[in-house]
Amino acid sequence: MSHKHKQKAPGKGLHPRNPHRARYDFDKLLQSCPELSPFVEKNPYGDLSVNFSDPAAVKMLNRALLSHFYSISYWDIPAGFLCPPIPGRADYLHYIADLLADSNGGKIPKGKAIKGLDIGTGANCVYPIIGHRVYGWQFVAADVDPISVKSAKFIVDSNPTLKGGIQCRLQKNPDHIFTGMINDNDLFDFTLCNPPFHTSLEEAMAGSARKVKNLKANSEKKGGHNKAGLKKESPHKGSKQEVQSHAMSSKKPVLNFGGQKAELWCPGGEAAFIKRMINQSTEKANQCFWFTTLVSKKDNLSLIYKQLKKAGAVEVKTIGMAQGQKLTRVVAWTFLSKEQQALWRKTRWAK
Repeated sequence: MSHKHKQKAPGKGLHPRNPHRARYDFDKLLQSCPELSPFVEKNPYGDLSVNFSDPAAVKMLNRALLSHFYSISYWDIPAGFLCPPIPGRADYLHYIADLLADSNGGKIPKGKAIKGLDIGTGANCVYPIIGHRVYGWQFVAADVDPISVKSAKFIVDSNPTLKGGIQCRLQKNPDHIFTGMINDNDLFDFTLCNPPFHTSLEEAMAGSARKVKNLKANSEKKGGHNKAGLKKESPHKGSKQEVQSHAMSSKKPVLNFGGQKAELWCPGGEAAFIKRMINQSTEKANQCFWFTTLVSKKDNLSLIYKQLKKAGAVEVKTIGMAQGQKLTRVVAWTFLSKEQQALWRKTRWAK
């Protein structure tokens, strides 16, 4: 079995189809979500913005973005849970659409026949929401934390626009990733995952402390406002929103832990989690076209490529993504031969 690897360099900024490439239009966001109003004020440049170091402001901004761009009437998360940056989450999905299109003669397969599995959907369920609303894909949203699954299910049940599009599943065994989530009769066109980043609670707290320090320094330097796109020539990219993955206050870091399972760390960190994911993907090799994962740490790539070669992946692709100054990447792999890929396209994507 041959092993091929392709790498695509990141473009400038967010994906061309990402609707969040432009500055946030707060007038329109306020029309979609009036509850955002108390958090919006003018920054030193006279532009409307929100304080991105305020978790409540970022959560309300997310609600407004989901309402305005994706027709989500209800969205909320329990206190202390991961509040993800919407622009970056949307980017991953648009690149998955490109990945599928590359395997489908340049045409993005859309509609309910296409099914994705979100590993670690969290209490926010943002990946399935955006994927379903933009491309009509169906999703299984999986998580090991019962509170996260309950929250995700409540979001889905509360939105008519998501009806029948997202199924939430609890992973009862934290050592399992695909077992129990990909059942014997399941076929998935792709999986996606934003793995835990840190190796320990201590490392996660240290990372949050550094971000708090940087935010405070930026705040003092820029007149007390932590805003994305303060300068008029710099469009809102949503990159500052990334800090809210840690739900920080200006005094001390507060990590986002979902119930008993941390959302930001696991033993061995990102590399160990992805290695486990690759090993377990071999057990479901013929039930998924593309397995994918975000890889935040570039230094982990060589280990990941070695593991994929050892696992017998037929094709491996690395897709670069840029969000403001932050560079990250998606690694995708498939075990399907060219003949199997052609049959998959014919039976699932040609409908």
